[in-house]
Amino acid sequence: MTVGIGAVRCLLPTGFTAVTDLPEMRRLGAREKEFVAQSGVRTVGVFAGRTPADLAAQASRELLAGAPREPDQLILIGPRAPEVLIGSDACQVQFESGLRDTFPFTLDGLGCAGSSAAWSLARDLIVADPSRESVLITYASRPTGADRIRYPVTVIGDGAFAMTLVRGGRPVLRAHRMAADGRFHGLFRVDYKNSPPEQWREECRDDDQYKFDLAMQSRSRLGRLVDEVLAAEGVTKADIATTLMQNVTASAYTFYQRSLGLRIHPVCAEHLAEFGHLGAMDVVLNLDRVLSAGELRRGDLMLVLSNSPVAAWTVTLWEI
Repeated sequence: MTVGIGAVRCLLPTGFTAVTDLPEMRRLGAREKEFVAQSGVRTVGVFAGRTPADLAAQASRELLAGAPREPDQLILIGPRAPEVLIGSDACQVQFESGLRDTFPFTLDGLGCAGSSAAWSLARDLIVADPSRESVLITYASRPTGADRIRYPVTVIGDGAFAMTLVRGGRPVLRAHRMAADGRFHGLFRVDYKNSPPEQWREECRDDDQYKFDLAMQSRSRLGRLVDEVLAAEGVTKADIATTLMQNVTASAYTFYQRSLGLRIHPVCAEHLAEFGHLGAMDVVLNLDRVLSAGELRRGDLMLVLSNSPVAAWTVTLWEI
């Protein structure tokens, strides 16, 4: 019995804003402006007036339109900021997606690594219970507050996705490994309790810890996870048809290609330039576009890497 992808729906804006036209550019210093110029992001898509729950529900409705049965479970990857405290974004998405019997819950606290952790959990849920046939995963990217520029990390764009993992789906999820290091849990923060949303600003506790310590940890952790995933399936890097990762900055692709010895598919940089960083949606969008292009053949192997500043790392091996 194998578990793989049933379907994917990516929801992207039709309206785009040049990064140089973002309002917060006027407040940036020389170092921050240099970062933006070198980030590799040219434009960001904008869903004006939409909430993450709205977008996740829309992507889910569109994915499930005409489906013969409801998914058994719904995993909402936590947004950067919940709609309400005490209430449930996951239950809102369930309701607005038109689902009645699907049990919803939120997977949170892993940042960009959330989607990869979610599909690993979805596979385990299906394998664990023979009565389960499919799990729906959904997420929407919106900035935490008014600003989209997250110095020294990236520039945020809008988007949403929904995908299902099902018995007998393809690509098949062959192997997955993930790790986290709690020392970085408070590296980034937003002081939301003492200011209204329009004044929320993301703060990095220590630029050097992010740029150097976390970068070296990421290189080591991802390298180790890649080796573990390949060893688990008895394959080598030479057997990998392509590698995808999340879209944070252009320099990240060079860094990981050199340190891991894996060629990152150019679609990642293309999406970064056009859409900006979409959080946990990045790897799903990249995967969906590569599959749609038809450049891979049945049986080809694809690695998907993700990491986040919290810090968490994941590596997944898919068989087309």
